[in-house]
Amino acid sequence: MIGHLLPVLLTAAAALGAEPAQASLCPQAERFRPLTVTTLCLINDVRARHGLRALRPDSRLERAARRHSRDMVARRYFAHTSPSGLTPRVRIRASGWMRGRPAWTIGETLAWRSGAATPGRIVRMWLASPGHRRVLLDGRYRAAGIGIADGTPYRGARGGATYTADFGS
Repeated sequence: MIGHLLPVLLTAAAALGAEPAQASLCPQAERFRPLTVTTLCLINDVRARHGLRALRPDSRLERAARRHSRDMVARRYFAHTSPSGLTPRVRIRASGWMRGRPAWTIGETLAWRSGAATPGRIVRMWLASPGHRRVLLDGRYRAAGIGIADGTPYRGARGGATYTADFGS
């Protein structure tokens, strides 16, 4: 098994406008729906054990996360910032999630795993990493979107999947 993780947390206190994104789901997103639901459920189970409220699914955060996972696989990189300079803040803003919010906090966790990249394995990887654990158990977050793409960001890794989880206050 090969797998890697990367967390990030950003906070701002300024309203940032963005054009609303289209709300349609593509067939590939529907294929991953059971996995994204399971991943969020597992995260919420851990949050409940720590006395935190459940995160509600947010389609805009999910869209931003899904697009980032696909981009990492397609362009063969593993980072919060894309080779063209798109940061989590820029990607989430483009989804329309920040529109009308005078203050916000966002977080992001990334993971990829070759082989069986099940939601349970990914969430366990995140929880075993102090940085990821902090993001998953941050009480400020109220919403999340999980994005999963087939494959990994690295050539030579067989099978697997790449996960992005975007969180917002």
